[in-house]
Amino acid sequence: MRNRRASASAPHRGFTLIEVMIVVVVLAVLAAIALPSYSAHLRKSARAEAQTFLTSAANSQQQFLIDRRSYAASLAALKATPSSDLTGKYSFALATTAGPPPTFTLTATATGDQAKDICPTLTLDSSGTKSPDICW
Repeated sequence: MRNRRASASAPHRGFTLIEVMIVVVVLAVLAAIALPSYSAHLRKSARAEAQTFLTSAANSQQQFLIDRRSYAASLAALKATPSSDLTGKYSFALATTAGPPPTFTLTATATGDQAKDICPTLTLDSSGTKSPDICW
């Protein structure tokens, strides 16, 4: 009987269901606030990577023009290949005209979740014009 009294008067340890629920609600609110911001940051990062690829491909086109006196008709001819991570977020296209003067336009079109970005389409042409302006 002595053990029963000792355990009955001992303080209870642990958390109540209410305390656990409060912690869960606080974590859910923090996640609801942080997740959209994090997703927007990831989209902005992917956009910057696409811009870098477009700029690199445009530089390759200019060098191709110097070497061969015409622009390459495809990204494969330029040996410009985007990373596999980037191809999951954007599709890239190259359009050329023989001219005179010869011109090209590089386009990156967002796909999947990246299409929610404020700039779903990026373009860069042979004269260096980048659009949309707010995204470059």
